[in-house]
Amino acid sequence: MASARVKHSGPCTLHFWPRVIFERRRWVVLVGAVVLASLASAQGNPRVTGVEPASGKTNDNVTVTGENLGKSNVSAVFLSDDKTDYKATVVEQSDGKIVMKVPQVKAGDYKVSLQAGNNIYIQPVRFTVQN
Repeated sequence: MASARVKHSGPCTLHFWPRVIFERRRWVVLVGAVVLASLASAQGNPRVTGVEPASGKTNDNVTVTGENLGKSNVSAVFLSDDKTDYKATVVEQSDGKIVMKVPQVKAGDYKVSLQAGNNIYIQPVRFTVQN
């Protein structure tokens, strides 16, 4: 029996594989970029790890310690209750600490909050204002 030659009009297998490899590389680069962007943004968020002393009076200086607290990240510090954020005066600021002056507020427990850009981050660290 004679063999007949069949014409193939589809893409050649050799030309198809480089395209598949290119598409996979593009996806790997895209996924890598998303992961790096999420890590970079997470590292930039300010975080309070402590406040010393834990209590004080209006106009006392208090040291807030943590991460990413520098002027490039944090634009303001607040004492926050359930209803209001009270802006504190920043006396000194570095990446690892902020020295703030306790704002004029009534006695009670407050959370330390940080403003970064348009966001306010209410931290789990508490400060008690005394009479």
